[in-house]
Amino acid sequence: MASAARFLVVVVVACALLASNNCHAARHLADTAAAPAAAGAVPGLPAVPTLPTVQPVPQVALPPMPAVPAVTVPQMTLPPMPAAPKVAVPLPPMPAIPSVLPKLTLPPMPAVVPSVVPKVALPPMPSVPTVNVPMPFAAPPPSA
Repeated sequence: MASAARFLVVVVVACALLASNNCHAARHLADTAAAPAAAGAVPGLPAVPTLPTVQPVPQVALPPMPAVPAVTVPQMTLPPMPAAPKVAVPLPPMPAIPSVLPKLTLPPMPAVVPSVVPKVALPPMPSVPTVNVPMPFAAPPPSA
């Protein structure tokens, strides 16, 4: 029961952390924190070099896209479908099925003789003597 309650507490805390919003605290920290030190203020570290300026790429005007002419598909009439020739093939006559099946006699089923298993008598179980064997790493018996 304790592990289930502890698991429930962990789940509730995890949900609370996931649902919380830390934006206000981060904004407050950013507003109230001291300004960072200047770039070369740390002794022993060289100043960060400035990046070279990149010349802006001139804007190139592309020519207007030519209009694509609409393609018209000519209407065509298809020739009529030829009629399939009818082939009349006479079917062969159905063979006659005998109305009464011949009686089949099966041989009698042989009797299953149970296999005779001899009764085996087990020897009597020897009694286990009760002996006080000292267990390793167990406390020694109290001295009298």
